[in-house]
Amino acid sequence: MNKTGKKILIGTGSVAAGVAAATAISYGVTTILMNVALDRKQPKASEKSKKKVAGSTVPDQTAGAREEAAEKLRNSNCETVEITAEDGERLVGHWHESDKTERIIVAMHGWRSSWCRDFGAIADFWKENNCSVLYAEQRGQGESGGEYMGFGLMERHDCLDWIKWVNEKTEGKYPIYLAGISMGAATVLMAAGLSLPENVHGIMADCGFTSPHDIWRHVVRDNLHLSYNSFVRKVATDMCKKKINVDPGEYSCVEAMKDCKVPVLFVHGSDDNFVPVEMTYENYKACAAPKRLLIVPGAEHAMSYLVDKESYERTVKQFWAEFDQK
Repeated sequence: MNKTGKKILIGTGSVAAGVAAATAISYGVTTILMNVALDRKQPKASEKSKKKVAGSTVPDQTAGAREEAAEKLRNSNCETVEITAEDGERLVGHWHESDKTERIIVAMHGWRSSWCRDFGAIADFWKENNCSVLYAEQRGQGESGGEYMGFGLMERHDCLDWIKWVNEKTEGKYPIYLAGISMGAATVLMAAGLSLPENVHGIMADCGFTSPHDIWRHVVRDNLHLSYNSFVRKVATDMCKKKINVDPGEYSCVEAMKDCKVPVLFVHGSDDNFVPVEMTYENYKACAAPKRLLIVPGAEHAMSYLVDKESYERTVKQFWAEFDQK
């Protein structure tokens, strides 16, 4: 073999080795990211990068107010309750019953968060407006069972189990609203595609994403500045199917909204870098049911209520006034 041929072979081998190395690195990085996304136990290395993943930093004053409200709700007189989900998983919730119930809220918190952290700030508003509330702890988090989080794909079915519990508890006498923040918003939006009981009068979705793949792609590309190509998508899909037995591409909030039959109130902060406001616009556009929209200028992820309580409360009250008697 002449020298030219040898150079070509060596060059080809180097390229192949480089491609193989890049593929291996991409696979390893994707594996870590999917463990962060889905596993109950958060890898230690990821705890330090949480702000980078979210793409924003909440001001200390706002964060302090949220934590103070969370502590207040955590220490309130809620009754801790347990149910068994349709698939046998143990689910935990916290029930606050109003003395003058006018409606019931089933509240689903977000990814790697908690019931009291996400709803502590708004809890007094709900209480003052005669709402009984079931604060659910999402599977794979808190005291509920499960080793994995499902980005709404599994949790949407848990909504039905909690609605059943609420109706048995209250004899189905009151209108029910599903409320969620972030992944909790995606959970309640996806639940809209299921067969909901007649007394579910509405959904309140605050900063929900469009689909698992959409939010993963956004975080990986825009916040972590990594590639989310077809190879990464396939690895993410395969890992999700292995962990929770659901293909992340088989369902989405957008698909659920096309079949939605209950009114939906969409809320989002304009400065959300974790779940872009464009995702709520897409969900809103797809919604086939009566719909309302509140965009809060300057609000970062899950901060809309704290940034503009007046507009938030006014919009929610209007929503109830319009649909309580559906």
